Amino acid sequence: MNAPRPAAVQALQARWQKLAAREQNLLLGASAVLSLALLWWLALAPALATLRSAPARHAQLDAQLQQMQALQLEAQQLQNAPQLRTADARRSLQNALAQQLGDSAKIQFSGDRATVTLKDAHASALAQWLALARSNAHAATQEAHLARAGDASPAARGAPPEEPRWSGTLVLSLPSADKGR
Repeated sequence: MNAPRPAAVQALQARWQKLAAREQNLLLGASAVLSLALLWWLALAPALATLRSAPARHAQLDAQLQQMQALQLEAQQLQNAPQLRTADARRSLQNALAQQLGDSAKIQFSGDRATVTLKDAHASALAQWLALARSNAHAATQEAHLARAGDASPAARGAPPEEPRWSGTLVLSLPSADKGR
């Protein structure tokens, strides 16, 4: 069952037979080198590059995993935290506001929202108060309309730069109304 060979294959075989043994060996060697180069470029080089970059990628993924686990733990702690009554949240916000910001802030409550009006409040004290508002009173910032207070730069007057101050309003949402209490 010899199938007829295409004319092109027959022509190549005839040409091959006409070549000297030395030329056949050179062509076989060149095709072997070409095959090895293709094998390297298409199979081995990409695999080795992946293998070389694996430790760095593994470290990056481990860092992401640790960050995700920390966020998961924080979320679980917030879920398991006891529900805070609105009155307790208000009291906590007022106490923290008096301690952290003093006379530079006033607070007004309306339902489950608190509006804080700031006048020349220190940035670090504001940041600390916001952290306390989130952790102790379970309050979340809904709106912030702040502007940097006192545009006259002390550094321009030759004085050492001081901490930035903020003026404006913050709207916070408090824990929802007393559920089942």
